Amino acid sequence: MHNAPTSARDTQAFVNGVRERVGTVVVGQDIVVERLLIALFTGGHVLLQGVPGLAKTLLVSALSRTIDLDFARVQFTIDLLPADILGQEVLDQRTNEFRVRKGPIFTNLLLADEINRAAPKVQGALLEAMQERKVTIGSETFKLPAPFLVIATQNPVEQAGTFELPEAQLDRFMLVHRLNYPRREDEREILLRNSRLGVQRSDKGAIVQTEFDVLKQAPVGSSEDLVAAMEAVNRVHVSETFVEHIVDLIDRSRHHPEVELGCSPRAGISLVKSSRARALLHGRDYCVPEDLYALAEDVMLHRMRLKYEAIASGRTGKQVLHEMLKALGAPQGA
Repeated sequence: MHNAPTSARDTQAFVNGVRERVGTVVVGQDIVVERLLIALFTGGHVLLQGVPGLAKTLLVSALSRTIDLDFARVQFTIDLLPADILGQEVLDQRTNEFRVRKGPIFTNLLLADEINRAAPKVQGALLEAMQERKVTIGSETFKLPAPFLVIATQNPVEQAGTFELPEAQLDRFMLVHRLNYPRREDEREILLRNSRLGVQRSDKGAIVQTEFDVLKQAPVGSSEDLVAAMEAVNRVHVSETFVEHIVDLIDRSRHHPEVELGCSPRAGISLVKSSRARALLHGRDYCVPEDLYALAEDVMLHRMRLKYEAIASGRTGKQVLHEMLKALGAPQGA
C-alpha cells in the first residue's frame, strides 16, 4: 500500500509533462491532446475530423517523441494497396526465397492521413489489423507492437474522390474528435512562434525551419511510464450509478424517435474506458458525470444515424445527443 500514492504522483507528473511538452510545439489543442492520451492509455483508436492545416501530423509526431514511441505516417490515396500498409512477401534474388517485408503498420503510433481517400479494401485491411492487433503476410502471422494506436484523419469538406467509412467500420474507432479552427489568441501565438523560427544551414544552401524542427528534445517519459499510466486507468473506480447512466444513455440512443441507428454495446464499453482515462488525466481515481458529458460526443456521434425525416427537417446528431444528455441531467452547454 505504501507505494500507491507515489505511483499516482509519478503518473500525474508524467501526464503533466507530456501535456506541457506537446504544448510547447502545438498551440491551443489541449482537448485533442487529452483525447489522444485517453486513446493511448486505453488501447483505443482515434479519428480526427478537420480541414487541412490544423497541425494534426505535428501533434501526433510531437506526442510520439514526447513518450519515446515509434511513429509512422501513411498518406492514403486512391491507388494505395493493403500491402503498402501491412507489408508483403518479396523474392530475395540471392537466395531465391521469399522473405517478409513489414509495412509501416508495425509501429506504436500510426497516422493514417485522409483515410477516406483510400478504397474500401484498404480501409478494411487497416481496420481489421486495428481490431485484431495482428497482421497476416503470406502464411505468417505477426503481432503488432504494444502499444499500437491508429490516429486517422478525415477532411469533412472535400468529398470528391473519397470513400466514406461505413458505420460498422467507424464503430472500430473509440473516439471521433472534430477539430475546430484555433481561437483568435491561439492563432496569434501560432503566428508569433512561427515568425521566431530561424534558418538552418544545409550543404551549400539553407532551409527555413518549421515547427517539426523543435521536436528534437529528449522524451519526458518512457514506455514504462506509459504502462504505469495504463495500469492506473484500470484502478480508477467506476460506480454502479455511473454505469447505470451510461446504460440509460445508450438505450435512449436506440429508442429515440429521430434516430434510425443507435449505439452499439461497443459505445458503452468505450464510454467506461475513456471516462476512467479522463478521470486519471484530471487527477481523480473515480469517474464523475462530467467525464461522461465531456466524452459523449466523441464516443457516440459517429455510432448514431438519424432518420431521413429528421435530417430533412434540419436536425443534427449533435442536437439529438445533447437533448438526451440534458434528459440525463447534464448541465446546459455540456
